[in-house]
Amino acid sequence: MKTKALSIGLSLIGIVAIAQKKEIRKAAKAVESGNYTEAKTLLTSVEGAISNEKDRIQADFYLTKGNAFLAAKKETTLKTEDLITAGESFQKAIVLGEEEEGKIGIAEVKRVLITAASEDQTQEKFKESSKKIYTAYTLSNKDTLYLYYAAYDASRAEDFDNALNYFKKLRDVGYTGKGTIYTAVNKETGEVEEFGNDKNKRDIYIKAGSHIKPSSIKEESKRPDIVKNIALIYLQKDEKEKAIKAIQQARKESPEDTNLMLTEADIYYNLGKMDKYSQLVEKVIEIDPGNATLYYNLGVTASKMGDPEKAIGYYKKAIKIDPEMLNANINIASAILNKEKGIIEEMNGLGMSNADNKRYKELQEERNSLYTEATPYLEKVIQNKPKESAEYKQSAQILSQIYSMLGETEKAKALKE
Repeated sequence: MKTKALSIGLSLIGIVAIAQKKEIRKAAKAVESGNYTEAKTLLTSVEGAISNEKDRIQADFYLTKGNAFLAAKKETTLKTEDLITAGESFQKAIVLGEEEEGKIGIAEVKRVLITAASEDQTQEKFKESSKKIYTAYTLSNKDTLYLYYAAYDASRAEDFDNALNYFKKLRDVGYTGKGTIYTAVNKETGEVEEFGNDKNKRDIYIKAGSHIKPSSIKEESKRPDIVKNIALIYLQKDEKEKAIKAIQQARKESPEDTNLMLTEADIYYNLGKMDKYSQLVEKVIEIDPGNATLYYNLGVTASKMGDPEKAIGYYKKAIKIDPEMLNANINIASAILNKEKGIIEEMNGLGMSNADNKRYKELQEERNSLYTEATPYLEKVIQNKPKESAEYKQSAQILSQIYSMLGETEKAKALKE
């Protein structure tokens, strides 16, 4: 009797295994025919017992499950949770021996996630895009660039806890992002896709014919930006000491990095510590006196600090180094014209006495002098910027008004036409 009981038990196990295989095959056919809900139901019915099966049967189950949850995007609104399930299923299939198909599945899940995240970014749904990009990162933990984009979008969404977590991960693994990013155009979508620093992977897609127009992008180190964001998020959370500690720690690693110096300077500026801000700025200038962008940024900061003369001085130094830096010309003109506000306020406050009339004329001359001083900088912009650009339109509008105020009607008329 004992032998018969054992035999019957083994027969039952065999029947269960056959049933599970049958359900997996039915689920696979349901996926192929587009019945994704049916496929999910069939897979759920056998999932509890699948762990007792051979690796091959388990691998088939997880491949089918991955395809079911991945393909479900075609019939319903895309759900990040479904894609997470698909990715996890493909990962399990890889562990169980289905490496090739599992990797293909994960690559497709990542592609769908990144495409959806790009659409979210277009609609400024940065929290949603961050979640999708971070999910793509977790599927391999190798595409660290995804983690950087996830952190950046979380920051833009003011999801500071997740942003801080992601940026700290990037800092702790020593990610810089410096190097070459390889790209190609997807023939099906017409969009440029990035392959990170994996040239071989990009070339495989080119040879397969799915992508065209291979190219590459040189990327500068993102470490200063990572550290800066950690510090700025701490400032947002009103954790000032942690902000300073974060940037000082980075400075110890790269004491001569001018970007990190400027980041620290910005933090001191935000904290109102202008003495330390000025010390760092002067040190940066000593190290890199030929950097036009540096002088431009200093001009912006000086302008925010309410020192237009200092700002103009920095902008002029930027132009001297790089005569084609047209935005510096725009900002010089803006800084000059901002002085007009005080003149107009005084003019409007004058009465009708002889003394007031005399002062009014003096102020008119001062205002016209400002217009004359600003004119060449605006003319430089409209001579070099495309007419459809915002910079051209803004400069042309202001310059037209200046010409009219200075009595140069022909120039004003020509510019309007």
